[in-house]
Amino acid sequence: MAAERMNTAQALVEGLVANGLDTLYALPGVQNDPFFDALYHAQNRLRVIHTRHEQGSGYMALGAAMATGRPQGMAVVPGPGLLNASTALATAYSNNARVLAISGQIPLQTIGRGTGQLHEIVGQTEILRTLTKWTALVKAPGEVAPLVEQAFAQLLSGRPRPVGLEVPMDVWQRTAAVHPHRAAVPPAPPPVDEDAAEDAAKLLGQAERPMIVAGGGALEAGAELLALAEAISAPVMTFRMGRGVIGTHALDVRLPVGHRLWKDADVVLLVGTRGQNPLGTWGTAGLKILRVDIDPEEATRVNRPDLFLHGEAKPVLSAIAARVGRHNRARPGRLEAIAEAKAAVMANVETTLAPQVGFLQVIREELPEDGIFVDELTQVGYVSRIWLPVPAPRRFLSTGLQGTLGWGFATALGAKAACPDKPVLVVNGDGGFMFTVQEMATAVQHRLGVVALVFNDGAFGNVRTFQRQNFGGRLIASELRNPDFVKLAESFGAQGLRATNPEELRAALRRGFASTEVPTLIEIPVGELPSPWEFIMLPKVR
Repeated sequence: MAAERMNTAQALVEGLVANGLDTLYALPGVQNDPFFDALYHAQNRLRVIHTRHEQGSGYMALGAAMATGRPQGMAVVPGPGLLNASTALATAYSNNARVLAISGQIPLQTIGRGTGQLHEIVGQTEILRTLTKWTALVKAPGEVAPLVEQAFAQLLSGRPRPVGLEVPMDVWQRTAAVHPHRAAVPPAPPPVDEDAAEDAAKLLGQAERPMIVAGGGALEAGAELLALAEAISAPVMTFRMGRGVIGTHALDVRLPVGHRLWKDADVVLLVGTRGQNPLGTWGTAGLKILRVDIDPEEATRVNRPDLFLHGEAKPVLSAIAARVGRHNRARPGRLEAIAEAKAAVMANVETTLAPQVGFLQVIREELPEDGIFVDELTQVGYVSRIWLPVPAPRRFLSTGLQGTLGWGFATALGAKAACPDKPVLVVNGDGGFMFTVQEMATAVQHRLGVVALVFNDGAFGNVRTFQRQNFGGRLIASELRNPDFVKLAESFGAQGLRATNPEELRAALRRGFASTEVPTLIEIPVGELPSPWEFIMLPKVR
């Protein structure tokens, strides 16, 4: 096809569409006006969901990326716009999410000169580079096609992480003959090291009490992971990012159960996970450690494993599983021992954390199996990480290592926008919910029927608990004055409900899930809840 004359803004829209992007989470502003004009003319191909804060744009793109595993896009103005979105980008980076961040820039010839341009900040490109795996500055319309192709190739290859494109405000309207865009073709994944796969199969097959730890890098390899786990009778422990990778299979175990089993394991396979808790805290004396990861730096980031297999989880696990049979030993009583450990530990969790488990039990019974649960930094959210059964990958979205208070509601909106046919529920505390409460207006305007639970204890509850426990009860900056959340929801045009116990929550959830295009906020007044940390911050055992 012949080249077509278009401006930079039009060329970027064509590039996004050519690479399968159908939604952009964005906030307009003067530096990006020509881009939004181009978006206006492409509304039948590229939907724009505009938020009420740049943080919301970033979190919505993140939620969409985590719920689908596919690239998602956001756009903000430079300077304060990008900085407002930086928390979401930092979370996307730590969560290995495929987010394309499009940022405006000041005029091209003024970058780095300190002339006092509107929204000018020192080193914007460098800031964006710290939040992404790759970033580029567009200087002319003819650069758009190759840079967009490279951006999507980066998104689709190696360790998934955000990428960035900056466009100066005076470059948007420059025109040139632009060749048709091509969809990015990511490079082939690393080939499977057949010898290493054989070595891994031998170590796992001969192990007496093997164990698997799976993270977000295993989400696309659930079938292969389960086949290997069943072959060697290995429990599969997940905590936040890997939840649901083998569904609710009997070999699925959560963090405190994994801790119980860790002390007796002889060989452990870590798949697509940093393994921060077990490797950094639980002890590794006398333990053979195998790792599978697409990121070669993970081989030595915490400690050096006995065997490292570089590659994508799916083909590597398939290669190990195909070989393990000829090395495999019998493990009489192993499945029964796993079941007994699981029952004992989870019974303790359910007794100790009965108030949170009571609410989560109702949530699990009412949220359909294809529904998406979004975890927040609140007491019920913490317990969900170690108790909530998750039937499939990408049904449990967690903030991961960033621990980003307030991420939940806006992230849930992105998940709903990307998966409109799936119910989406987010648990919030009263403190965290107020970080992005303004996005209730976005939810109403764009008909995103998310169900948001707000557990209202009148405080930053975790902070208050730690102040009482560790600082002689001296409370400062932890207690909150809240609005009437039901009236607040109604003022936006959303459905506002209140539940004071699990059974009232059940009725409210049914009303919320029935409201598919109108968001629902359910306020749940609670007192101080029992601390879950004894089941999460677990001690050294070997």
